[in-house]
Amino acid sequence: MVLISLVATHSELDLETVGTLSSGAAELAGSVHMPAVTLATCNRMEIYAESTGSSHDDVQSTREQLLDVVAETSGLDRELVGRSFRTLVEDDAVSHLFEVGAGLDSAVIGEREIAGQVRKSLADAQHAGTISGNLTKLFETASRTAKDVGTRTALGSRGRSIVSVALDIAGDMRGDGAAFYPRAKVVLIGTGAYSGTSLAQLVERGVTDIGVFSGSGRAEDFVAERAGGARALQMQELPAAFREADLIIGCSGGNRRITAREVENLAGLTGSSPRVKPLTVVDLALSHDFDPDVAELDGVDLITLESVKMAAPGETEDSVQEARDVVASAVQTYLTERRERSADDAIVALRRHTQELLDEEMNKIRKQHGCTGAAEEVEFAVRRIVRKMLHTPTVRAREMAAEGRTEDYVRALQDLHGIEVPVRAETARATPAKRRRAEDFSAAELAQMASYLTKVPAGGFCQHHRPGEFAIERIDAVRGLQIRRAG
Repeated sequence: MVLISLVATHSELDLETVGTLSSGAAELAGSVHMPAVTLATCNRMEIYAESTGSSHDDVQSTREQLLDVVAETSGLDRELVGRSFRTLVEDDAVSHLFEVGAGLDSAVIGEREIAGQVRKSLADAQHAGTISGNLTKLFETASRTAKDVGTRTALGSRGRSIVSVALDIAGDMRGDGAAFYPRAKVVLIGTGAYSGTSLAQLVERGVTDIGVFSGSGRAEDFVAERAGGARALQMQELPAAFREADLIIGCSGGNRRITAREVENLAGLTGSSPRVKPLTVVDLALSHDFDPDVAELDGVDLITLESVKMAAPGETEDSVQEARDVVASAVQTYLTERRERSADDAIVALRRHTQELLDEEMNKIRKQHGCTGAAEEVEFAVRRIVRKMLHTPTVRAREMAAEGRTEDYVRALQDLHGIEVPVRAETARATPAKRRRAEDFSAAELAQMASYLTKVPAGGFCQHHRPGEFAIERIDAVRGLQIRRAG
């Protein structure tokens, strides 16, 4: 087994390309026949996987398979996809993930949101059954390290994030700084992780007028799950909310962008009585919720992830180094423990070989002398001698493994004792990728399905297509729901 990571980030690519590469990220790990985890955030697309063999050809084959799937899901040219990803192997991949989780590789150095995204990537892979024990251990340790950086270093105490920096920029652009927010009216588009962080930040800054809109219809649940006095907006309420808004934040990352013309109409920038007060639009969606042309509108300021990246405040050299020291120590501990575990097969083979020789000789003694007290005393003494003799080879095996010399130890066992260390079975997923079962759906989810299906004509697939255009069997979880369908 060899750990391999494909990395595409804001450091080498424009965010538009990163966003396109991330298309279909949720399905990527389930599309390959190997343990894999995807980490897709607003400024990175990374894949962590285990090759099914340890040779160079095996690693290359794993890489090519992953790139093929990315090209297929993103719709990008295969050659462009290949150029977009850096490939990290083994120790380099481990170090990179730990640095990412600690916020040391982010557009905003020290951001805390990325740690939660690393945890979510692991949870998603576990739920989908695309994970292995080795990858689980890797991601869990990276998450613990991020927590240590957050609690033990000055970098972690800053509490900076992409959202907080974007809101700082918005306040400064309005000329009031922090004083802008208590009297601001805000529209928040989207109900994902960044929307949750944005809502919390807005409440913390004293905003009391927050409307949340979601094209998926989740705004009411989103608001209900969070304190802060935000209200859910229906589609028909959006024009009035845009017209009154001082700040609009897009976090949905949907497939459709809001055009400059739509912002112009919704916000009342034109017409017989156009709005007078300025409007600030913050676009935090990787795939963009707003067209770039919005920045050309009079009276509108557009803040994007690119803006945040350029304006992100630098950290002091001491705080960054403090965090890097914590990460480096954690990486070294993880690698040492992993290498020591790699010696287990050799240790087991040596002990099994020795035990078999001991049992063989003791059987001869019992056949010759019977199960006497003398035979038991001989066996007790011999076993004690064997344990003492195995102590040093066992310790040395772990020491050599920590030095990355497990193969030398295995070769020595073969040359000196003729002991063959069995090759461990190929790495495999913990469970096969799976669809959700009926019992996995909550009552609220089933109710939402039923509500949606009332809008679907009998025999139809969805409310946007006529009956007969699709033929698909309903999942068991909704097959028994009593639904009054639209005519």
